[in-house]
Order: sequence, then C-alpha cells, then structure tokens
Amino acid sequence: MYATNNRPDVIDILRKARKQLPGDPAFGDPLSVSGPGGARAVARAADRLVGDSPSAAREIGFGALQVWQAALERLGRGKGTQEMTVMFTDLVSFSSWSLTAGDEATLDLLRKVARAIEPPIAERGGQVVKRMGDGVMAVFPSADRAVEAAIAARRNLADTTVGTYRPRMRIGLHTGSPREIGGDWLGVDVTIAARVMEAAGNGRMMISESTLAALEPETLADLGHTARPYRRSFFAAPLSGVPEDLRIYRISSS
Repeated sequence: MYATNNRPDVIDILRKARKQLPGDPAFGDPLSVSGPGGARAVARAADRLVGDSPSAAREIGFGALQVWQAALERLGRGKGTQEMTVMFTDLVSFSSWSLTAGDEATLDLLRKVARAIEPPIAERGGQVVKRMGDGVMAVFPSADRAVEAAIAARRNLADTTVGTYRPRMRIGLHTGSPREIGGDWLGVDVTIAARVMEAAGNGRMMISESTLAALEPETLADLGHTARPYRRSFFAAPLSGVPEDLRIYRISSS
C-alpha cells in the first residue's frame, strides 16, 4: 500500500482524473484554499497533516474536497462561466496626503471612506472581495447594480472630509467572466477592470464597453447620468494588459 501510494504513474492517473471532476483540478494549493469555507478549511488542515509531497492518497482526498467545494460554488461559479461586473476604486493623491496627515488622520479618513462606499455595495448585492489601503475591489452579479452602487458611493463620499481634506475617488467597472478561486477573483477581466479605473484619472467614473452593453437601456437615464466615449490623451501612456480594441466610457451626471 505504501509503494502504491507513492507510485508516480498512479499519482499521474489520479491527477488526470481530477481534471474531469467538477471544480478546480488544482484544489489544494495555497491559492485555491485561502479564504473562508468548510472545504477550504478542511483542505488547509489536510495539507498540514499530509504535507505537499505527491501521493495517491493526497490526490484522492483533495479530489473529494474539490467536488465538495465545487458543489458549494454551485458547480461552476469558480470556472469563470458566470458573468460578473468587477469594480475597482481608489482615492486620488491619497498617498501624498497621508504622508503629511499622519497615521491618526489617515485611519480616520479610511474609516469614513469605508462607511461611505461599502454600504451601497452590499445593499445592491455586491461583495467586497478585498480592501487595498485606500480602495476596494468588489464584484456584482448585475452591471446595473454595480453602476447604481458606484454612483451612490460617490454621492456619499462627497460629504466626507478630514480637516480640510476632501477625498476624490476614481472608479472603474468592467463586465466579464472572472474566475473565483479561494475567496478571490482572478483573470483577464479583473485586470481590465483595474485598468479601466486607472483611466479614470483625477476622480472620474469609467466603465468598459461590455458593462455599458450589459446595462438596461433606461438605467443611466433613471440615475441622471450619461455615458460618453473616453478618448485617451495623445501624451498619455497606453493601458497595459488590456485588449487593444478596449473601449471605455466616462459616466457623468446629465
């Protein structure tokens, strides 16, 4: 049994078999088992017990947990087949301000910003995936809800101040099929959303063409906003890691 458990050919067969199972065939590595969830917690405990040495028992055990995790994710949400809208935000010139403002004022600002922008996300069915200092990454199952949340968050933030400093937030939205792994969302569509936010410059709100196409026709009008094509300045650096034909739109009040 020991010899069979460590035979490379047996391990290779089991690894190939895992590719036919629902879920992530690499389930068990550090990336796939981070974050909350029963299957992930069991996988982390199992990894500490059996280690990362290849074995047939390890592949069988993680194969079972892979199917369990796939079931928890409704058999495929983690495969990148479900359309989601990804939101990125951050504050303009936050780093330079925080250097002179000090830690106490910076913490005060971040708390106020979180109270301004995170409730609109949750109230519209969004999920904050991670907080990145002065910004967040969130995902929504609906482009309309994502745009509604972004506009509400900007409206809330307009009343936020720390001393004489009034933060400005830029937002980028992109709709695609990112892949959920270990409580995080990864893939080209996540990168595109981040680059769309970079195009937002000094506090604008930008959406990709795919997000605009996913909106109901009346959504922007009902919100009192319009979408106008964004044209990059001739001297601006090109956005990296995005398709050359990516079209971006600026969302502004009517």
